[in-house]
Amino acid sequence: MPLHILLLLVVGGISAITLLLHLLGKSRLTFLTVEDARSAWHRHFPDDDIQDVTVAQNGHAALVHTAQGPGLLWSFGADTVARHLGDFDLIETPDHLRVIFHDFTAPRVSLHLTETERPLWQELMAPT
Repeated sequence: MPLHILLLLVVGGISAITLLLHLLGKSRLTFLTVEDARSAWHRHFPDDDIQDVTVAQNGHAALVHTAQGPGLLWSFGADTVARHLGDFDLIETPDHLRVIFHDFTAPRVSLHLTETERPLWQELMAPT
């Protein structure tokens, strides 16, 4: 099979799969409630003892307070990502907080928070 036809088939196949997943709603961000955040955190860290959960107003991120320390859970498409807040930098921008983890598996996340949420989350995320 000629290379240009093979390339066309590969690109067309990947594009078709991407379009199909988008049309089926699999590219939408997960909306978190307190119970969803607890469940998702336990999926990532089953041994953690959750004490409190603070969900962002937009429902795409949650601060999870555990006996093991604070953690951050956020939507990543139809799934979630969770990280303990041990070693990170926090940068405030006009429209979001950027958390930069010192971890190559999840280098950074932007949290889109309201004006009233931002100071509260900064306080809750501050190292103790």
